[in-house]
Amino acid sequence: MKYFASGLLFDNDGVLVDSHQAANVAWSQWASEFAPNFKWDVPENAGVRAEDKVREHVGPEQFEVANNRINELEQASAGETLALAGAVELLTSLTPGTWTVCTSANANLGRARLAAAGLPIPAELVTGDDVQRGKPFPDPYLLGAERLGFDPADCVVFEDAPAGVEAGIEAGVGLVIGVSERALASMADLVIKDLSGITFDGEVLFIPDKSRLR
Repeated sequence: MKYFASGLLFDNDGVLVDSHQAANVAWSQWASEFAPNFKWDVPENAGVRAEDKVREHVGPEQFEVANNRINELEQASAGETLALAGAVELLTSLTPGTWTVCTSANANLGRARLAAAGLPIPAELVTGDDVQRGKPFPDPYLLGAERLGFDPADCVVFEDAPAGVEAGIEAGVGLVIGVSERALASMADLVIKDLSGITFDGEVLFIPDKSRLR
């Protein structure tokens, strides 16, 4: 499949990197301290900013302490992050200024996970700290397109989480590509197994047919 585009906007966790084990350790510890009944590993939590999840499960008087604690725990486990299939090859082949990462993680965590996975950190990186509203609102992808200097309609979003797919659609991007089987239940325009074999020359995005799941 070939698709004409100007810019690529990537989610990080679940698309470029595998941070599942690291997040599991951090959130399990956090839940034991602040919200024993909280289950972080459910679809509705995927792709959502940590601060938004914290706000839903603790009172205003506890928010600052609880939010600082999850930031501390996630930062401590960031070194366990691994690159997902095809991520290194694709990102290192791209021309700077034609792509960026739009992650729900805060700036320190987002950078730490990319670095731990051996992935380049784009100058136009968008993190949860940069927007007033995180995914599923369109703000992260609107800002990503703006930082690249492109109309959202000329950009492609790569996402694995329903909240992120919704954010891409609401941002009005030209194409939302779901990544991994987790995205099959989402409203993504198409779904691929991983990033293996994908190329982009700044104009034409090529996706191998064998990568498509839907």
